[in-house]
Amino acid sequence: MPAYKTGKRTQQYSLEFKKKAVQWSHEPHRSVKEVAEALDIHPFMLSRWRKESREGKYGMASKTPKPEGKLKEQDEVKQLKKRIAELEMENDILKKWQRFQAEEQRSGIASSNASKGKSR
Repeated sequence: MPAYKTGKRTQQYSLEFKKKAVQWSHEPHRSVKEVAEALDIHPFMLSRWRKESREGKYGMASKTPKPEGKLKEQDEVKQLKKRIAELEMENDILKKWQRFQAEEQRSGIASSNASKGKSR
């Protein structure tokens, strides 16, 4: 049975006990509630141990990716979307410039033809 701290009614569980509980709760056919009931602990305590395990407190490899990885991915996606928007804007500007140049050539040809016709 876990030892009590002096002056408090808080139970202290060994690191090995926490590691085993977390490993057991990660098995596909087990739920946190079932494991907590079997170990006679509160499900919130087991959930906290699982969170601490994900954060690397118990020196265990986490089964789920760390939030930092998700943040990095979200930042990367955000930057890529921004870059796509910039490139689309540049592309639109180039298309407008190309149309402008084509119109200038057409009007230049038309004006030169008109001036040639008047000089004859």
